[in-house]
Amino acid sequence: MAIKIMYQNSPIGSKLTNFLKPLSTKSFQRCTLYHRLCISRMYQPVENMYVNKGEENETNLEKNLACNSHRLMKSYGMIFGVQTGLFYMLPWTQRALDKLIRLIDQEMESIGAQKMTMTCLTPAELWKKTGRWDSMGSELLKLPDRHKKMFCLGPTHEEAVTFLVSQKKLERKHLPLKLYQITRKFRDEMAPKYGLLRSREFDMKDLYTFDESVEKAEETYNSVCDAYNRLFTRLGVNFIKVEGATGVIGGTLSHEYHIPASAGQDSLFICNKCGIGVNKEVMDKDVLQTNHCKHRDCCDLKTSSGIEVGHTFLLGTKYSEPFNLHYNYVEGQKHLVEMGCFGLGVSRILQASIEHLSSDIQVVWPKLIAPYQVCIIPQKAGYKADVTWALAEQLYDQLNSIPHLRGEIVLHDKIQLSIGKRLKNMRRIGFPYAIVLGKKALEEEPLFELQSLYSNSSDMLTMPDLIDKLKNSIETIK
Repeated sequence: MAIKIMYQNSPIGSKLTNFLKPLSTKSFQRCTLYHRLCISRMYQPVENMYVNKGEENETNLEKNLACNSHRLMKSYGMIFGVQTGLFYMLPWTQRALDKLIRLIDQEMESIGAQKMTMTCLTPAELWKKTGRWDSMGSELLKLPDRHKKMFCLGPTHEEAVTFLVSQKKLERKHLPLKLYQITRKFRDEMAPKYGLLRSREFDMKDLYTFDESVEKAEETYNSVCDAYNRLFTRLGVNFIKVEGATGVIGGTLSHEYHIPASAGQDSLFICNKCGIGVNKEVMDKDVLQTNHCKHRDCCDLKTSSGIEVGHTFLLGTKYSEPFNLHYNYVEGQKHLVEMGCFGLGVSRILQASIEHLSSDIQVVWPKLIAPYQVCIIPQKAGYKADVTWALAEQLYDQLNSIPHLRGEIVLHDKIQLSIGKRLKNMRRIGFPYAIVLGKKALEEEPLFELQSLYSNSSDMLTMPDLIDKLKNSIETIK
């Protein structure tokens, strides 16, 4: 085959040749011919995914990684660490990330935010205007060009976006203005760890809002918080909203969004009665000592560790003032613009969700953003395997013709392996559903076993019933 010839002289050539030997050439070529998604064509640089029972922790799971999600993602070929704190997003994870970005775009559009892209490199003079060039400390990655002009690789873009908006005359009718981007950000972490949870380069959504008054800015702030609430609810992960510190970004009001997990580095205190949550960093000393909610009629606070995945700030005029960002109220009258900024750690949400939902050996994605939804597993090569393979192809084509399932179905064509091994592997890497074509698929009226791999339940269904069930039960992002 062409792929075999292409790699035969490369370092991975011998491994690839050995891998292809037992694979049915006919099935592989048919997958290629009809452009079906086949598991054998997916890039996952893992030494041996198909291990026997009881070997997981010895054979293919990384040791010495304290964070479970980091261990799973690295062991199963979802991320690749090129250096401490720097990771390649491999195809499996990239697909989930793309879906998460589409989900975020939907929620941002629902509140009237407009998407844009700013440069990663920001001139030093913009940061010096607000004093953050020095106050950010060593976490800000600074670099000179060949002309000795200084730049930074932006961890946030408050200065850059305020400079942009200040370049054109702003009228009251233009407000509120909401601009956001989803781009790579950079931070020179002193001690990067836990994979994507604390890395030097990461994907982030940053939204900047511009309003005519404090009251209007608060309305905008609340609408963005509502959008964040909807986002995490749609993802199906537990989240905690708490009062947070404004830090070097500044402002008058701040909230943090956390996904609860033991790997989280923030200590949170939550009142079950009134729902108020506070980060330990900003708790009143009296409340911290008594461990009781600041509202007298409430109860003792419960504690939780959380991974911060979002942060919201009401900035006031901290940035509009140094950049002289005004809007014309009436003829001859100008007012400073009230601003807000709202961040989501996109790549961090991805791994934090896995940390929150997964077991020690099984990746569980939020279903809505799972890389693929369904894996079809035909019978092992041997007696009447050609019959179940033909049925698998037919089922694949019918499911793939359903608009919201197009591109979500994968055919497991490594038919030299037993059904059990393939099913176990698909469970590990996070397929929500698997369809097994075993002996009952050879009956006069074929029956297919639909396995829900997250809930460990299964049903035997005819093809029409199976298609109908998946069509109505799977939600996807398009």
